Amino acid sequence: MALLFPLGLLALAAWLVPLLVHLARRHQYAPLEFAALRWLRAKVRPRQRVRFDEWPLLLVRLALLAALALLLARPVLQGSAADTHPVVAVAPGLDVSAQHARQPNADWRWLAPGFLPLDQPAPTGAQPLASLLRELDQQLPAGTPLTVYVPDPMPGADAERPRLSRTVQWQPLGVAKPRAAQPTARAPRLHLGVDADAQAQRVFDAVQRAWSAAPLAPANAAVPRNDEIGVWPSTAPLPPAWQAWLAGGGTLLGSAPAPPGATGVVVLRDAEGAAMLSEYRVGSGRLLRFHAAVSPTASPGLRDPDFPRQLLHLVRPVAAPQWVAARAHAPLQGAHAPTPQPLDLAPWLLALTVLLFALERWLATSPRRGGAA
Repeated sequence: MALLFPLGLLALAAWLVPLLVHLARRHQYAPLEFAALRWLRAKVRPRQRVRFDEWPLLLVRLALLAALALLLARPVLQGSAADTHPVVAVAPGLDVSAQHARQPNADWRWLAPGFLPLDQPAPTGAQPLASLLRELDQQLPAGTPLTVYVPDPMPGADAERPRLSRTVQWQPLGVAKPRAAQPTARAPRLHLGVDADAQAQRVFDAVQRAWSAAPLAPANAAVPRNDEIGVWPSTAPLPPAWQAWLAGGGTLLGSAPAPPGATGVVVLRDAEGAAMLSEYRVGSGRLLRFHAAVSPTASPGLRDPDFPRQLLHLVRPVAAPQWVAARAHAPLQGAHAPTPQPLDLAPWLLALTVLLFALERWLATSPRRGGAA
């Protein structure tokens, strides 16, 4: 077990409160003198010892304060057993009612952004099925069985077969092939928002020249156009205009701060397997954030001659669906397993705190206490 906020244990100092209360609120006995006792020889009173009354109530109050202090310390359990409930992903547009009836206890989801449950309306429009499959593989705990239903022929494929961290039950379902639109071949332009250091400037200039044989344009604080890729090499927050552009569907590349509470998905690794770029969803847009400084020294993967092509594959807008034979596009194995998430113990501690509070109130108001608090 680990503590995310160990300073929360300082709340254990509140243990002094019930100890002092139980010492101060001891039963007071009023002396009553009898006439026949006045002739007895007076004796020295024995010294009173420190004594706690109401031991059960005191222990419950101490346990309640300990549970509250541990709750403030945010405990998590590392290495806990992951949820391996079977998950079934279905490409939008498929009718899998018969398959659902044979496996009703599985977790059925749409293979679409957000991976919504199957009982919700099916997403519309073309979906990048191969990219979504990689994202789902990284979100599920290691060891979770995964079944995928895709149309055959299959749209939303990219240049290579998906490589996942687990074995997938690949289930192609035959459908009619619609007419596919022609994808655009125009290379995107990089729009530099702020001045970058010399090394980052050379990296982005080399990428732009590899894409379009044109140099990188000077920094311009104006909001990028819809056909441009924003570049923000600084760790400073984005201006409000850039934030609105990003949330409205723009694609931003650089070192801008990640959205609070958002979880990024690693979309690019170097030859050694180290993460280089992670993708964050910001409204309808995407933030492609570097894990290290944009320099060959901090990110050796930038020296890879194939880096511009890999980056172009990530930032280019999703093209019209490219139909492939689904059976020939079954996922491969060998991707890095997702990082196991620790088990948050806060819900269990909260339930224990409620039970201890109820027990403390029952003991404190019990008629057997004779009115003493």
